[in-house]
Amino acid sequence: MITETTHPSHIQMGSGFPRLIFPRADRIFLDRSLRFDDLAEGHTLADWLRFLGLLTLAQHDLLQEHPFLPLPDEKVLTLARKHHLPPVPAVSWPRDPSWRKILAGLARKLLPHAPPPAQDALERLLAMDGVALEAMADRVLCMEFEGGQMDCLPFIAAALQVHWTALIAGLKQMEVAPLGVPGVCPCCGFLPVASVVRTDGEVARLRYLHCALCNTEWHLERVVCTACRDNNHIAYHFIEGGDEAVRAETCDACKGYLKILYREKSPQADPVADDLATLALDLLIDEKHYTRMGPNLLFIPSGDNGFHSGH
Repeated sequence: MITETTHPSHIQMGSGFPRLIFPRADRIFLDRSLRFDDLAEGHTLADWLRFLGLLTLAQHDLLQEHPFLPLPDEKVLTLARKHHLPPVPAVSWPRDPSWRKILAGLARKLLPHAPPPAQDALERLLAMDGVALEAMADRVLCMEFEGGQMDCLPFIAAALQVHWTALIAGLKQMEVAPLGVPGVCPCCGFLPVASVVRTDGEVARLRYLHCALCNTEWHLERVVCTACRDNNHIAYHFIEGGDEAVRAETCDACKGYLKILYREKSPQADPVADDLATLALDLLIDEKHYTRMGPNLLFIPSGDNGFHSGH
């Protein structure tokens, strides 16, 4: 059963708070791994969530070893600011081939712990040449998930997350301008996986969208559709008796939705981990004919409305 609530008013926020929150390279994947382990306790998907905990721990280790990546020069940054474009766009920024080394390292770390279906996908990835891997990376970054070898895509995505998080962690906030489209990441132009109402310091009670690719967070006022900006047809849904810290924020103007996490109810909530631990909510919202407005790249949807998770 879904309980539906509607927020009483549209909240306008003033200035004086950070517009962007950049990922901490030393914590982002480590904290996510710990959260996966916590969520696995007593969960019906415990084995899968623990495997994702191992995956994100491997992401953490590989990010610490990741080489320095060249950042956009001032000419590129100035052009991006002038035209309100992301400085390192996911679909067009030249990928450093080091991301393929991340993928190989990820596969080797996971193989001893992976269940048979995931082992098969990881072995196929290790056997692919660079051309095939780059083509699969293009599919992920363009969100073209249909086609063959879909079970490989979450692992490709996991390597790209490490790569883009390393890239974005080198940027300074002053170098990134607001975009003309507020529902996509100001740094890489990718879609959000979820939004988070934070509780820490000057950002307490503020809502931030969390990038599914580079882990940047950017401010968006609350009770506004992340896709169409409507603020008159927003409702919140959760499963009665379930985790009320995670709700589906739906918009009847565009029939889209994205989950929102409330850290005051669950201080360690993580946009990627808690999203995957609440898949039952997605299934129920899908029955109401809403369309999810941003992907979780560790959980690739299939064309038959099922999912490929790499597990």
